[in-house]
Amino acid sequence: MEVIPFDKRDGYIWYDGQFVEWHKANIHILNHGLQYGSCVFEGERIYNSKIFKSEEHTKRIFQSADFLDISVNFKEEEVNKAKQELVQKQGFSNAYMKMFAWKGCDKMTVESVGGRSHFAIALWKIHSDYSIESRKNGIKICTSNWRRPDPRSFPVHIKFSGAYVVNTLAKHDAIKKGYDDAMMLDCNNNIAEGSASNIFFIKNNMLHTPAPGGFLDGITRRTIIDIAKKRGIKTIERQIQVEDLEFFEGAFLTGTSVEVTPIIQIDQKKFTLHKIAQMLSDDYHSLVR
Repeated sequence: MEVIPFDKRDGYIWYDGQFVEWHKANIHILNHGLQYGSCVFEGERIYNSKIFKSEEHTKRIFQSADFLDISVNFKEEEVNKAKQELVQKQGFSNAYMKMFAWKGCDKMTVESVGGRSHFAIALWKIHSDYSIESRKNGIKICTSNWRRPDPRSFPVHIKFSGAYVVNTLAKHDAIKKGYDDAMMLDCNNNIAEGSASNIFFIKNNMLHTPAPGGFLDGITRRTIIDIAKKRGIKTIERQIQVEDLEFFEGAFLTGTSVEVTPIIQIDQKKFTLHKIAQMLSDDYHSLVR
């Protein structure tokens, strides 16, 4: 299927409080978000015309913006309303949405205090990071040489553009090696996450997942932990090292885009398509719909 470039698509984008035609939603090239990475964002999914966890995503982008001194000139309620209006205006019942907040063109130095900020929301037909076949049969990932930055020098609790440069490098390397994705370690060589998703392992009918601290604690991650708890499945959050992979029976990734995607191989270690991963995936799809 042909993928339409984003600058060639039709529809509307909510831009600084107005619905703007897709091709007219432009910014100047000399904006602080592009030059210095002062941009925060959220990715969300729409199922049956309803935004999943909409209020949680809105709250997090406001927290991220505040942390980077990006002023959002709207209330959370206004943004939530605009998101739902955009879903109706675009007419997609199942789609992917992104919110952005960034610093504009007032200053072109590292310091941007007092500079004007902007906010935009866009959505498009649903997409996935992996093929339908890979989602069904499981993906293969490899341990990346790129590490998650030390949280003492890099904020890990917010979603901002600059944080994803190292993730992009990790995934590009993995694809070049013939894998679907990368598994990233933290600065202490503990397993952290996928390139843009959280990771879980299965052993003795229990979930093991890295404890947050060096990576973003995802909304989908927390949702899966809640689903597992209702199923009576215990989740252990702890430090996990690459050497521990040998003892696990199954593995999967979680995230807004990947939802619950099984892993069948990490480096040379192979996993089965575990029944618990499938059960959690089924429960997740029932919940979001």
